[in-house]
Amino acid sequence: MGAGHGPPDRNVARDLIVVSNRQPYSHEFDEGAITVDRPTGGVTAGLDPVMRKLGGTWIAWGDGDADEEVVDDDGCVAVPPAEDLSENTDSSGAPPRNSSGAPPRTDSGPTDERYTLRRVWLSDAEVENYYYGFSNQVLWPLCHSFLGHVNCEGAFWDTYRTVNERFAANAIASAPGDRLDETTIWFHDYHFALAPRIVRRQLGPAVDVAQFWHIPWPAWDTFRACPRRQDLLRGLLGCDRIGFHTERYVQNFLECVATAVDDAVVDWSDRRIAYRGREIAIQSNPMGVPVEDVRDTVGTAAATAFPARLRKQHGIADDVTLGVGVDRLDYTKGIPERLRALERLLTDNPDLRGDLTYVQVGSVSREEIKAYREIRATVEDRVERLNDRFGTDDWQPVIYTTAHLSQAELFGLYREADLAIVSPLRDGMNLVAQEYVAAQGSDPGVLLLSRGTGAYDEFGDHALAIDPLDVPDFATTIEDALAMPDDERRQRMDGLRRAVTEQTLDSWVNQCLRPGERRSPVHRRPA
Repeated sequence: MGAGHGPPDRNVARDLIVVSNRQPYSHEFDEGAITVDRPTGGVTAGLDPVMRKLGGTWIAWGDGDADEEVVDDDGCVAVPPAEDLSENTDSSGAPPRNSSGAPPRTDSGPTDERYTLRRVWLSDAEVENYYYGFSNQVLWPLCHSFLGHVNCEGAFWDTYRTVNERFAANAIASAPGDRLDETTIWFHDYHFALAPRIVRRQLGPAVDVAQFWHIPWPAWDTFRACPRRQDLLRGLLGCDRIGFHTERYVQNFLECVATAVDDAVVDWSDRRIAYRGREIAIQSNPMGVPVEDVRDTVGTAAATAFPARLRKQHGIADDVTLGVGVDRLDYTKGIPERLRALERLLTDNPDLRGDLTYVQVGSVSREEIKAYREIRATVEDRVERLNDRFGTDDWQPVIYTTAHLSQAELFGLYREADLAIVSPLRDGMNLVAQEYVAAQGSDPGVLLLSRGTGAYDEFGDHALAIDPLDVPDFATTIEDALAMPDDERRQRMDGLRRAVTEQTLDSWVNQCLRPGERRSPVHRRPA
């Protein structure tokens, strides 16, 4: 196994502190009892197995209504929940407590898969202005090149800065003062662009600070429209390493720094930035999925039972071709465009009526923002239009659900589906595409993949490429997938499997945390 591709090692990983907006586990009240919600997708689900292997501290917003009931005075609780590790647990599902009544802190050894979750508390106003405000009405649309969706109100920036200061303070408090040179603080995503600089100013050059930006980084011509763009760039330059999914995003970031930050010097060949006496490495490091975990899960009873239950519930015969799409209900995901392409397909190919059913799993998201309420209504209207126009008494072309599906159910659906349509207009990577590939068996399906995803940059040659806005071509590509010969289908999936298997979650972590990417700091004023 090549360097950087083995499993992460606790003993090599130093003291690790992860900082993200979302927490991996939340505690909720359920009829007086405390229950635990577990990660089922996205970045948190990907990082949880990493933290189980490496140990350390994960700092995140405590948004569960029972979260404060199970933490100690520092806001900390040991996770995963004890029952996940076949340990004793109380009836609430919360981790066991020590003699003082506090949850145990984690001093994890190599055989202990628990780590410390340190929760940060936010007021309703802070959530409104930091999360739904600057993060998701400024940075999210801007980085996805949806400038028409950018909305920056006065309180957004001030609250974003305040919340970054609070998360940075928690990271600083979690860092062992006598081992700063053996500590890595790893920030995740666009919620914390200012925090690295704050940490650097407080802890100095010894501590290793990294950031992974999970969404696209736009070209300068787009980023120049960003309010407080210099503050954001200088905040990120407090890092030792900044990671992006693709080389395209790396080049865009370097261009923005070279243009907007006068005292930064960009080394384009080495992809490094010299800034105030330090060097920052800018990495292209595509995130993968835990392939073996997906393969193990897809063979479980829960995974195999779900597709049969779905077919029975909706009257989908075994010989009906099944398509699938799994997305958050977000205007960047291209769901209306996908439904328009399906409508065009069924219009041009009436013989497909009754022979193809498309399942759209939509996860309701950020409905406090008007644009998200509008996209949900648009999707619902288009599904209804399709089913009214083409459906019959015993068949409908689209099955649409916003119900929560477990990982096993999702992976079982991927295995059953004859084709998966992944059509975001813009996406940092898209892990659904990789999970679909990892879940395939001996009779694989076909992946249709948007050129606007980071995933397309990595393995798009083996998928059927789609441009979501070109509806006629999109419809033709779905038709091509349905008619694809078995040999070509298997050949394409073999290529996708090789790419996804090589680009694992473990290799991503090892690349992101590789201490060799640091260079000795020059002791000048901190960023």
